[in-house]
Amino acid sequence: MKRSEIEEKYKWDLTEYFKDDDAFLKEYESLKSLVNSFDKYKGKLSDKDTLLSCLNEEQRLSIRLGILYVYASLKTREDATNSFYKERLTLVESLATKFSTNLTFIEIEVKKYKTSELLELSKSTEFKNFFKNIAKNKKLILSEKEEVLLSKTSEIIGASENFDMFDDGDLKFDSPKDSNGKKHKLTHSNYVELMQSDDRTLRKNTIKKLNGTYGKFNNFLASNYITNIKQDSFYASVRGFKSSLDYSIYMEEASRKVYDNLIASLKKNLVVFHKYFEIKRKSLGLDKFAIYDQFAKPNSLKKKYTYQEAIQMIKNATLPLGSEYQKLIDRAVNERWIDLFPNDNKDSGAFSWGAYGKHPVVLTNFIGDTNSVFTLAHELGHAMHTYFSNKNQNYDEAGYTIFVAEVASIVNEMLLVKYLSENSTDKNEIIYYYDHFLSELKGSAFRQIMFAEFEEFAHELYENEKPISAKILNDFYYNLNKQYFGKDVVLVPEIKYEWSRIPHFYNSFYVYKYAIGIISAIYIVYEVLPQNKEKYLNFLKSGSTKDPISLLKDAGVDLKNQKVIDNAFNFALNIIEKWEKIINKG
Repeated sequence: MKRSEIEEKYKWDLTEYFKDDDAFLKEYESLKSLVNSFDKYKGKLSDKDTLLSCLNEEQRLSIRLGILYVYASLKTREDATNSFYKERLTLVESLATKFSTNLTFIEIEVKKYKTSELLELSKSTEFKNFFKNIAKNKKLILSEKEEVLLSKTSEIIGASENFDMFDDGDLKFDSPKDSNGKKHKLTHSNYVELMQSDDRTLRKNTIKKLNGTYGKFNNFLASNYITNIKQDSFYASVRGFKSSLDYSIYMEEASRKVYDNLIASLKKNLVVFHKYFEIKRKSLGLDKFAIYDQFAKPNSLKKKYTYQEAIQMIKNATLPLGSEYQKLIDRAVNERWIDLFPNDNKDSGAFSWGAYGKHPVVLTNFIGDTNSVFTLAHELGHAMHTYFSNKNQNYDEAGYTIFVAEVASIVNEMLLVKYLSENSTDKNEIIYYYDHFLSELKGSAFRQIMFAEFEEFAHELYENEKPISAKILNDFYYNLNKQYFGKDVVLVPEIKYEWSRIPHFYNSFYVYKYAIGIISAIYIVYEVLPQNKEKYLNFLKSGSTKDPISLLKDAGVDLKNQKVIDNAFNFALNIIEKWEKIINKG
């Protein structure tokens, strides 16, 4: 479908960002004229009043530049082949690099302050995180010349952009056949829909065609990903870290212990997922469970929902979060924060984003099925988190880290599962929702931790000066699937290429945070909210006022307590037992 054929009420309204392209270009030219405006501060930041004046001006500029960048980026997501907005995004990226380069002197000069002075400024000014991070990262800040060079590299680092343009703009899939030989169009948007088909032949051909298509470009995609690994390793090494993983964890104020324990706990609980595959095999009436059966529905819920019905379901599910949360969902709909339907060359996934000072937005590819409703709930969770943090915190402390980014989104999904399963008397529907819950746990914990193992392996190869190639990556990924899915699940050869289609690998060490998100979300929904919803709402409003592990602890989730992690797997086992009882009763 062409974008022009979609009603305006189903497209996001970005006029709060810029009323039109002329306004965007006017702001671009205005900011462009300010590139050298900070020269007056150079060499003078030892004076605290001058320093604060400089930081206030830099913050105002950063907010404006952020709005410009988000707007240009969002417009490219509407149509990856639209060169007009691609060109404007390139202009903004170049401008941002120039500002970043010209502002490197700030950290260099502030670094000269005593640590005690920096900590005092952190307590007494609105730049808490800025000064706290300078104090923490003093040893990581290089000379001005080196920092300028590093800043300039940002514009020429493009592995992620290369993948996005290829994946959304150029890649086309062959049509898989069903059991009757009929061909079906395959796109990013309808992949899951085809994988949920009752036709097993279509499911098998779909997973083979999708991953096989990436396999045709295996050498390019491997080369592009390895380039991204080299970039990660370069930035980690120049900051004095032995590995990209350690650098990532340090910058997020996270914990290597939590990361390692998460992977160990998941692998210890792989049997939970093997039991899930077995109960699903029984429900589907299969002799053997295959990897292409993982999305099949034991009791297909053929219902289709309108946008309005989906929103009402989400509102009903999130009633435990209170009236303010409900009103904000209404605002998201009425003020058109949401870009709903798929169109030609639109970003194939779903996300929420926003600039400080402007409303957040949501992009989905809604097709009216139950999965679309859950995706919408997920992305609205992100939007609520962003809105509440931006509303309640200043610019310095509003942006929450990736470590906690998936909690709010998955809380919404878990609330929706809970609401639907508890308000149904139809055993087929209940099994469907049980399956959805377990599928989400598989997708967010099982799958993402498997991804984490893969990217840690890939980075370690390069960082330990070991050979790395498409074949090595393919073989490791295939064997990883064998290990995680277990001996009773049939694989397809093309699954070895799946790693090359995962966009999150270009945002290294993001994936394990999905597992953090769902483990935290399950605990919040079933243990925290019934006792004290304010703990969770305060978490949504907290931005980055504390390190992420402390923020979650304040929300009632202590990730260092093994029972929080075990709770998710125990809950899954309980769901499997309930599912088993329904089947046995016939």
